[in-house]
Amino acid sequence: MKSITINGSKRESVGKKATKALRNAGQVPCVLYGGDQPVHFSAEELAFSKLVYTPNAHTVVIALGDTSYNAVLQDIQFHPVTENILHIDFYQLFENKEIAMDIPVVLTGNSIGVRAGGVLRRNRRKLRIKALPTNLPDFIEIDISKLRIGNKVYVSQLPSEDYKFLHSDNTVVCQVKQSRVSVAELEDDEDEEEGTEGTEASAESAAESTPPAEA
Repeated sequence: MKSITINGSKRESVGKKATKALRNAGQVPCVLYGGDQPVHFSAEELAFSKLVYTPNAHTVVIALGDTSYNAVLQDIQFHPVTENILHIDFYQLFENKEIAMDIPVVLTGNSIGVRAGGVLRRNRRKLRIKALPTNLPDFIEIDISKLRIGNKVYVSQLPSEDYKFLHSDNTVVCQVKQSRVSVAELEDDEDEEEGTEGTEASAESAAESTPPAEA
């Protein structure tokens, strides 16, 4: 998995007054959990843009002077009005310790069902997995080329040799459904066929009931 480096500095004070001063200076207060003790630090808000404002999943290298930590983003808080980042929690990674993380789903191919007029529905844009840091994938790829109308892709159908899905086996990841337009067109076609058959039957009945002309 790709990694992003965040350069920051340890926080000397963690009180409300100090936190407010950091935010006013364009800094984001952060906490790194998972180690022997929480590590409090801060970094410029712009440093998190490639980590936060992207659909991709990344691990993080938190560089605090001469010390670096491998981590993943655990939680983030935004201001309800300005949407500025208020606080971020990270979780430290260890080579021999599994971590749970949300991984984006990437669909490839052109579905047979969609080409036939169906609609592709993405039930899960991300899937939560558990794995060692070295086994974390950048994304989970699903080939939908063979999906017909009514077909679904379940979590149980996805390969998971290097990681474990934290979802039930019957969780639907994506599916191709019959579109309303297609259903309406089908009903119209059936009505037209019934109308044609009715007309033909009436014509046949009329022909049978008409007496033959006298010579």
